[in-house]
Amino acid sequence: MKNIILLLFIVLLNNTHAQILTVDRENGQDSIPRKQLFSWNVSFSSDKQKKNLLELTNIAEYDRFFKNNQVLITLMNTDASFNGKAILENNGYFQMRLRDNDKKRVAPDYFIQYQWNGIWGLQNRALAGCNARFKFWDDKTDDLFMSIGAFYEYEKWNPNLSSYAFGGNSTQIIYRHIPRLNFSAKTAVQLKKGIDLSAITFVQFPMNDAFAHFTQPRWFLDLNLNFEVNKHLSMVLHYDQNIDFYRPLPIDLYFYNLNLGFQLKW
Repeated sequence: MKNIILLLFIVLLNNTHAQILTVDRENGQDSIPRKQLFSWNVSFSSDKQKKNLLELTNIAEYDRFFKNNQVLITLMNTDASFNGKAILENNGYFQMRLRDNDKKRVAPDYFIQYQWNGIWGLQNRALAGCNARFKFWDDKTDDLFMSIGAFYEYEKWNPNLSSYAFGGNSTQIIYRHIPRLNFSAKTAVQLKKGIDLSAITFVQFPMNDAFAHFTQPRWFLDLNLNFEVNKHLSMVLHYDQNIDFYRPLPIDLYFYNLNLGFQLKW
């Protein structure tokens, strides 16, 4: 029965951007108690056309474990592309979470996040909230967690940013204050020794304007397939996507990102 649920969950995700955490993977790590964990994923490419085309993706995570089975997670993700001095892409986020380290059946998950995406015209987004996190199971080779909660977000949308990639005649800056209902699910599966798959999805419903936009949610998906080279180095195949039905600027409904990079871990 558990395998059927896991299979349905992964199929649903693939028919559906979020944040896969190193601490949440099923990667057969050693059982030595740790006070802290640091990991760094990076991919870089350079291409000479008329000008130098540079692309850089960077993900850094620091986890601090406490004696009361709490863990403080700090995560940073940035993507940047440059064609000479011109900025083609500049997006990323910074996040902090405080939660139970997978010991309790039900536990609070507190989080704050700051995000930006110049291509979309999102100059900044700041949010804070709390989820109730439910553990369905957590075995040595797979797990399943689901959450329900709420958060409040502040956004500044600016179509005048130099990296803004979409049309529209308006140059007006838009500010939004939105409370959202948040649902999420996360699973990790060790496919074989040294290979694991992690997946997480979020569905976030806007509750502003007397729930007038409640049927226009934001839907995130993040998938990582990890190939362990040794205890400090892994190759990571990463895919994430974002579907947002409630957009203040004329940007696309659907975005995705696919890349292959390396992870360093201490």
